[in-house]
Amino acid sequence: MPAKHLEASVRQERGGTVLDLRGEINDFAQEALNAAYAEAEAKDPGAIILNFGGVDYIDSAGIVLIGNLLAKARASKRRLLAYGLSDHYVEIFDITRLSDFVSIFPDEESALSGASASLWMATGSSSTPPFRSMPIPVRTTPSRSWTCPR
Repeated sequence: MPAKHLEASVRQERGGTVLDLRGEINDFAQEALNAAYAEAEAKDPGAIILNFGGVDYIDSAGIVLIGNLLAKARASKRRLLAYGLSDHYVEIFDITRLSDFVSIFPDEESALSGASASLWMATGSSSTPPFRSMPIPVRTTPSRSWTCPR
């Protein structure tokens, strides 16, 4: 089966800039992923949101590429959020500890709310936030304890 190259588009939403990703995130995705991230970063958002809803496959090289985006976001003091990950990839984000630094949400609405909440908190505003409460990132897989066979 031929690989599906990554396609990425960028759109501005209230609360952050969304990268809609489609295809596979692997070694071949670096150029498309970096170009989309640079386009999003040029809009100077407080948060960049990765939409994995159209992603079919992420390999270990793809995880490294996502880690590189996280490094860029942290260097420019931006939050990186994600939604649309399958249960399998949520677990991979947990195992690789990407989920310690990338907030994972179940859908776009909650990701945008989370981005807006983080921007409000970052400004140190003393006014009431524009929402009732900050959504909590949702993990779709339960925590597991692992044991090594003897």
